Amino acid sequence: MDIMDQEHDNGPADSHRVAAAELRQFIERFERLEAEKKDIADQQKEVMAEAKSRGYDTRVMRKVIALRKKDPAEISEEEAVLELYKEALGM
Repeated sequence: MDIMDQEHDNGPADSHRVAAAELRQFIERFERLEAEKKDIADQQKEVMAEAKSRGYDTRVMRKVIALRKKDPAEISEEEAVLELYKEALGM
């Protein structure tokens, strides 16, 4: 058996080690992002708790935040449909 054959015999084992290392890196990156996401969610809760302690209605604040993410045309359409439904129900 020459050196070339020996290298080919170790090939799959070497590629397995490389794939395992790469897989570990992906998993660890994902786990770090999960931890960061949790930290951000905790910070958001703190902001809302502070706003609530100062007398703001956090339910309304969340609605405003959701509206700010939408296109103005989409907001107008939703408001028009809401008014139509309210009129139909005598509200």
